[in-house]
Amino acid sequence: MKIAVLKETRADETRVAISPETVKKFVGLGAEVAVQAGAGDGARFSDAEFREAGAEIRPSAADTAQSADLVIKVQRPSTEELRVFGRGARLAAILSPFDEPDSVEAYARLGVDAFALDLMPRITRAQSMDVLSSQSNLAGYKAVIDAAAYFGKALPMMMTAAGTIAPAKVFVMGAGVAGLQAIATARRLGAVVSATDVRLAAKEQVESLGATFVTVDEEAMKDAETSGGYAKEMSEDFQKRQAEFVAEHIKKQDIVITTALIPGRPAPKLISEEMVRAMRPGSVIVDLAAVQGGNVALTRPGDAIEIDGVTILGFNNVPGRLAADASSLLARNIFNFISAFWDEDKREFVVDWDDDIFKGVALTRESAVIHPAFTSDDAAPAASTEDAAEDDASASEGADDAG
Repeated sequence: MKIAVLKETRADETRVAISPETVKKFVGLGAEVAVQAGAGDGARFSDAEFREAGAEIRPSAADTAQSADLVIKVQRPSTEELRVFGRGARLAAILSPFDEPDSVEAYARLGVDAFALDLMPRITRAQSMDVLSSQSNLAGYKAVIDAAAYFGKALPMMMTAAGTIAPAKVFVMGAGVAGLQAIATARRLGAVVSATDVRLAAKEQVESLGATFVTVDEEAMKDAETSGGYAKEMSEDFQKRQAEFVAEHIKKQDIVITTALIPGRPAPKLISEEMVRAMRPGSVIVDLAAVQGGNVALTRPGDAIEIDGVTILGFNNVPGRLAADASSLLARNIFNFISAFWDEDKREFVVDWDDDIFKGVALTRESAVIHPAFTSDDAAPAASTEDAAEDDASASEGADDAG
């Protein structure tokens, strides 16, 4: 079986879907691995490292994908890339189908079996395959590091002969994977941290990390989580009261990190222009939902801006700002997915269409769209999540993470 790894072509994408470590593992399973030249440059994985691990280096996407049984990528392929796929090929990547539903029809039309890794079900045996979680973890960490770099003061309390420096106050909005990692990182750096989430279950997680959980109405939050562990969109009344509460709370904060994403829809606006202008000069906001329009009214996706002395960071693809680690984790997620369904005798990836994992990630099969979210006109995107990510990146294309 031949596995092809293409170089990412989308703007700001520095990651690669395979690492020298996982090349060795695939070769150990009996697979042939072809990697497009320069695919790992953004993550500092050289062609020489891939070659030494057992991969064949091909000069172009067309050469790499030629006769491939499985193509793996970080993000969904462009129209030009799809043209190099052979009919019957399989594709595994962060496909973000809710953001570009027409792409699903394109996979079917070209006879490509497409697996959207960002739709991986949240079940125990799929945890090691969860690309949104791995990328959102890094996004949450990097959000705090970026905030500290732009914040003109120290984060921890410091007692010196010249006097005491008060600790920075950090507020994290959304306690999913990215948010919890942001909380943990800010606490390790010595900040005083508070956090909020529409899921009451997040309170215990937030407090276990040493942060304070804040919300306007705990009773209203008891039914705010789906059976799949995602956050539901709250009522207009709750959102209004929460916004008023948040407006007062963030006036006292030095750093605010927002992480709320809803697959296939614009990111919910959590911080208005008035809230931004009410913050103290020198404050920093990190918007991990920038790629979907942002949680902050003034966010400029892909850029860092300053409004009345408040810096707003709207970087795209936050996991990609830690390209080496993001690629390594993503590559392991993909390997875990493929190896779980590997036939050792046939030395090939065998798809079990009745397995819950494939029911979650499979978009197309033999020129037909099969995912229930895309097979009816009234199908709606999945429930919202408070992860960044995912899974932009998220995780996929932003901190699409989430994540």
